[in-house]
Amino acid sequence: MGSSPLATRPPFQRWARPVLFLITVVLLILFHSSTFISSAFSQSSPHELSRRSQILSKCAYIHAKPGPPPHFHARTQSDRYADSENSTPVLVRNATIWTAANDGHEVLTGDLLMHRGLIKAIGDVPLSLIQQLESENMNLKVVDAHGAWVTPGIVDLHSHIGVGSAPELNGADDTNSLKAPILPWLRSIDGLNTHDTSYELAMAGGVTTAQILPGSANNIGGQAFIMKLRPTAERSPSSMLLEPPYTLNGSHFDHSLTPRWRHMKHACGENPSRVYGMTRLDTGWNFRAAYDSARKLRDAQDAFCEKAESNSWDDLAEKTFPEDLQWESLVDVLRGRVKLAVHCYEAVDLDGIVRLTNEFEFPVASFHHAGETYLVPELLKKTWGGTPAIALFASNFRKKREAYRGSEFAPRVLAEHGINVVMKSDHPVVNSRYLLHEAAQVHYYGLDPALALLSVTYTPATAMGMGHRIGMLKPGYDADIVIWSSHPLSLASTPTQVYIDGIPQLHQPDHYIAKGPTTLPRPPNFDAETAATVAHEGLPPLEPRSVKGALFVNVSGLYMRGDGSSGVARVSEQAGSVAVEDGRVVCIGQCSDFAEGVADIVDLEGGTISPGLTSFGAPLGLVEIRLEPSTNDGRVHSPLDGNMPTILGGKVIRAQDGLMFGGQNLLLAYRGGVTTAITAPSGAFLQGVSTAFSPGAAHAQVENASIVDEVAFHVAVSMSSKVGVSTQVAALRNILLFGEGPDEVLESVRKGKTTLVVDVESADIMATLLWLKDEYEAHSGRELRLTFAGATEAHLLAHEIARAGVSVIVTQSKPFPWTWEQRRILAGPPITHESLVTALLKAGVNVAIGVNDEYDARNTRFEVGWSLLTSNGAIDRTTALALCTTNLEKALGVQRDMPQDLVAFRGGDVFEFEAKVVGVISETLGRTDLFV
Repeated sequence: MGSSPLATRPPFQRWARPVLFLITVVLLILFHSSTFISSAFSQSSPHELSRRSQILSKCAYIHAKPGPPPHFHARTQSDRYADSENSTPVLVRNATIWTAANDGHEVLTGDLLMHRGLIKAIGDVPLSLIQQLESENMNLKVVDAHGAWVTPGIVDLHSHIGVGSAPELNGADDTNSLKAPILPWLRSIDGLNTHDTSYELAMAGGVTTAQILPGSANNIGGQAFIMKLRPTAERSPSSMLLEPPYTLNGSHFDHSLTPRWRHMKHACGENPSRVYGMTRLDTGWNFRAAYDSARKLRDAQDAFCEKAESNSWDDLAEKTFPEDLQWESLVDVLRGRVKLAVHCYEAVDLDGIVRLTNEFEFPVASFHHAGETYLVPELLKKTWGGTPAIALFASNFRKKREAYRGSEFAPRVLAEHGINVVMKSDHPVVNSRYLLHEAAQVHYYGLDPALALLSVTYTPATAMGMGHRIGMLKPGYDADIVIWSSHPLSLASTPTQVYIDGIPQLHQPDHYIAKGPTTLPRPPNFDAETAATVAHEGLPPLEPRSVKGALFVNVSGLYMRGDGSSGVARVSEQAGSVAVEDGRVVCIGQCSDFAEGVADIVDLEGGTISPGLTSFGAPLGLVEIRLEPSTNDGRVHSPLDGNMPTILGGKVIRAQDGLMFGGQNLLLAYRGGVTTAITAPSGAFLQGVSTAFSPGAAHAQVENASIVDEVAFHVAVSMSSKVGVSTQVAALRNILLFGEGPDEVLESVRKGKTTLVVDVESADIMATLLWLKDEYEAHSGRELRLTFAGATEAHLLAHEIARAGVSVIVTQSKPFPWTWEQRRILAGPPITHESLVTALLKAGVNVAIGVNDEYDARNTRFEVGWSLLTSNGAIDRTTALALCTTNLEKALGVQRDMPQDLVAFRGGDVFEFEAKVVGVISETLGRTDLFV
């Protein structure tokens, strides 16, 4: 039997082929897996272990929820504490303390101790704490509040302080970038100007913390930052920040730390559309494209982290964590780590953002401006992640179409739907010094007082993610408090001291502030107006109900105009009843006989009847929606910009020719007690002739709709003009001294019969105009009747103005240095003892008060009331009434006796937050107009 060939081969030949095959397979595997050897040898590499640890730490960090670290309130001193700045403890004694706790209803009577930047105790301060400080020789400062109200520092959720600096200068205009509509990588901290004069003013209004947002020119304007307003020893923007995110200076930090909240600004609607020449359709796509880019980056990061956390390190060899500096902040929005502030007014824009949040699944912290939110509360509740807070103005509406349906009743309506309300400044749109006044106004219009105070303290603090340390008074919170001169929701409540991080910010304020009422104002009933506003989607009927006669009962006081130029006088302290017919008072006191034939009996509930107010400064009747040219009369052509059209024939423009009646601003002013509007054409330099008319008239053909056809001749001299001041003054000199032509009003100015009103802010220009007055009078032998309007710096030459017999119309009674020529303001209490109005009055100047903005004309009585209540007794009520009636008419050179138009206030006085206008007794129109 033959043997097998394999059996006869040597053993090594028998196994050679299988072994060679195995070796070949192994080599092939090694060849195709180049990382095998390095992986095998790197298992114990310290570098690789460190890399993996860093990756895992970063992955954990990006998924961690922001907020205060564990045991935050166990801290013994603030992270902002510095021995060189705030080493002195302060004990405020005998205070009425509104803490913001218990949904804004907690009020304590007692003391408050601050030390090392924190509130250490409140209410009953343990004696042991005080003894401990004294034993440590800490020089305890004791402040007796004498029962005054103490609140948390005011928190501004929407401010551009520092990036939109005052005065406005090109070198410090950093509110908006105009490079592209999507810019999430920009940061407001990079443009924060520490020399903005607004800081001191804002603190003088009790503002201690603000969110500094980029502007609204872009759909995504960039990242915002929270700052305390006090100056620091370092004097840098970074040292003013409150809890800046760890990502501020890059990604290399300890990722085991609890993340801090980040902040960002979005905007939709008219502003981005106007800046970039696009539509809302473009805005919608801009947002979606940006978030799609961020979503792709987030998903790549999550996929990377999923492999790391599942120990799939072979898949991550030689790979780095996916990052993109441009989109990383928007990725954090998707992760819910950013408090997003969205500027949106209308329902269409709000709906677009709500849909966007649900498409990409991210929360919104707050909608801002949000004029139509009160009309769509259920839509707001559909926002992904929860209902945002709504940040509003109190009355700054109608300057553009998307703001036209805004309402003073919006905060109340939103609150009734369980939605958090914030009042904000949008500084400098509203001077943040008066942010508390925004809260006081919405309380006047029906918002619960606790919610009104919360709207500028704890609610915005929570909306910006800082509710764990500011906006409330409790041990462990930042020592940011304000002591007020009167109840915080009363008109003209002013800080007597402001503490930020326990450091006092006001100097000698007690010398400058008169104490006011400590009780909560009782607001009027606006239930009917609120319901009508919602029912008519923001445009309720505002026309009055006109009657021939009426009887007003329970009248506590009656003020009327005196004869001629005698001003305003109190006719009766306890009028009881006042009967009116055909717009005239026919009975005071016992008017029972008159009552029998009158259908309308109006109970004033202890209110007063006062002269109707006169408005000047705002373009009432010429402007309806400021940013919509088709709703306005338009600006007057300036002869300094080129030749005047020959068709004008040398005539100047008359405001009367462009009047429009029945507008929202005009009717709201009428409902606010303004019975005469004096309006001048708008323009640079040569403006034209003003007119006086009744805001209650339906149209120009109504009998006596025009009260005075031609009032005064108006020009403007400003450093902001396209031509120099010297050129403007030379032109005015030529008009006065050598001008000829057919215009009767100009000729009347030259003859000293008609007043020349000059819009002017700078004291230097006013001084020049006083010389020009002297020059003209010496040359012509005639008087030049001259009035300054605006006149922010008039206090610097108050006595010279008085000696020249020049009147001043202050159109910014709450001063703000908008421009260089307004920079030398007299700030008023608590910064200075005198205000511009009181300084001019004491110098003997005929002073009047006007307003600049058409929406603000309705608030004329509150503007004048503010001057009255902060005057330290320098102004009484009859003088205050004269400031917005007879003094104003004298300043404008009104030649005739003005009609005895009267306004009936229910529940209080014209200058109180408890009074509501319920009727106008119009001698001008020969009727009584009722609003009840």
